[in-house]
Amino acid sequence: MDDELPGLSYLRILCEQIPNVEVVKAFDDSEKFVAALSTLDYNLCILDIEMPKLNGMEVAKLIKDKPIIFTTAYKEYAAEAFDLNAVDYIRKPIQKERLEKAISKAAVILNSSPGQKQYAQFNTDKGKSLLLFNEIMYITSSDTDKRDKIIYLENEQRLTLKNISYDQLLSILPASKFCRINKKDVISLKAVQFYSHEEISTKLFTKTGEALKLPLNDTYRAEFRSRFS
Repeated sequence: MDDELPGLSYLRILCEQIPNVEVVKAFDDSEKFVAALSTLDYNLCILDIEMPKLNGMEVAKLIKDKPIIFTTAYKEYAAEAFDLNAVDYIRKPIQKERLEKAISKAAVILNSSPGQKQYAQFNTDKGKSLLLFNEIMYITSSDTDKRDKIIYLENEQRLTLKNISYDQLLSILPASKFCRINKKDVISLKAVQFYSHEEISTKLFTKTGEALKLPLNDTYRAEFRSRFS
């Protein structure tokens, strides 16, 4: 939903170009959308934040149990958007690749089995972020503040998780997919390329293009090796 017709038409065209996405209906008036909510059969809602009458944040509070992707030209709404458990937050002008990524994230959430959570929300240096477990590759302690953790994603992006302990992290992350390997590192098992008694070679790369290698400490070795037995 977007209150500007050119923007709404462009968004609809982008959605129609993405496989397995069907546009049920598009609205340029937030009050008309709210009035029609009970009659609509949909899985995902894409909302512009800046709209007259009811803005996107106000509309989102009226939507129950549906993933929401926010769009906006202004970055200052990000923290509030994620407070509403938004799947993603896209800055305008919207690029097709960025929209596809957001919709793919929503699809994982929609296809999750009950009791098998595929994502979690974290406080980061960019505001609250909803992250899929399968996009997390590696987590390490921040060199500037040990209370913070640097999280590396499979798209080569990184975020800083603010003021979170490894005990808290490991209680959130699925144990079948993640393992602590030393005092400062937690790794996704899918990021492991090879391992020896004392070292793990990962599918990640250093700035010089070499495979990132991480120490495997005595304290965590047995648990790590049991995951591959």
